[in-house]
Amino acid sequence: MRKPLVAGNWKMNGSSASNKILLDGILAQATTFDSADVALFPPAVYLQQVEQALTGTSIAWGTQNLSQFMHGAYTGEISAPMLNDFNCKHVLMGHSERRCLYAEIGLDQLVLDYIIAEKYSMAVQEGLTPIICIGESPEEHAQGKTEEIVARLLNIVIAKNGIRSLSQAALAYEPVWAIGTGKSATPEWAQDVHFFMRELLRKHDVEIAESTQILYGGSVKGDNAAPLFSMPDIDGGLVGGASLDANEFVAICQAAASN
Repeated sequence: MRKPLVAGNWKMNGSSASNKILLDGILAQATTFDSADVALFPPAVYLQQVEQALTGTSIAWGTQNLSQFMHGAYTGEISAPMLNDFNCKHVLMGHSERRCLYAEIGLDQLVLDYIIAEKYSMAVQEGLTPIICIGESPEEHAQGKTEEIVARLLNIVIAKNGIRSLSQAALAYEPVWAIGTGKSATPEWAQDVHFFMRELLRKHDVEIAESTQILYGGSVKGDNAAPLFSMPDIDGGLVGGASLDANEFVAICQAAASN
C-alpha cells in the first residue's frame, strides 16, 4: 500500500524569522500526521535553516529545482551534490512556473521535456528523490490534450532512464489552469488523470505502477484535501500557497494521513 506524501513548495517566499514561526508551528503538530510522508521545499538560501530545524524529525526537505549538470559555468544554478551537502532527500522538477517564467521560456516544450528527463537522471544518479511535475496549460486543457501532455513527458523520462528508475521517484499532476487560481480540479477529474498516469506505468511494470506515489498539485487546501486524497490513485498533494500557513498545511497533512 502506498504511503501518502504531502510536499510543501514555499516558492519564493519566506524570511529567517517567518520560516522559524512556520517550522515551529508545523513541528508542534507533527505527531498528528506521522502516518504520512511530508517534505518541505524552501528557497535554496534557507536550506541550512530548514535542515537544522528538521534534522531528527519525520519531515524531509528538498529544493525546488536543480541543474542537469554536475558543476561548471552555470551561473545561478544548483547541482545535485550541493543539495546532498544539506542532506536534501527530494527535488522538484518540471514545475509549471519554471516552464513559464524563467530559463525555460521560449523553448519548445518537447525540448524542455528532454531537459527535465536529464535533470531527473542527475537526481537519481546522486541519490535524490525527484518529484516530476506534469500538467497541461489552460489552452491545452480546453483543447482536451491533458492525456497527450502527461504521456509525453512520462514516456520521455521512461525511455531515457528506464521504468525501474521510478522506484526512487514520485509524480505530481499539476493542472496549470488550477495553480494559484483558487480553482481545483474535482476529485473525480483528478482521479481520472491519476488513473491514466498509473495505467501508463502499468504497461511497463505492474510493480512500479502500484508503488509510485502520484500527487495532485493545484490549489490544494485544508477544505478540499480530504475529498481529493480519498481517490484511489491520488497519493497526497503538492501544496503551494497553503504550505505557508502552519495550520492550513497541517490540516492537509492530517487529511493525507487519514486516507
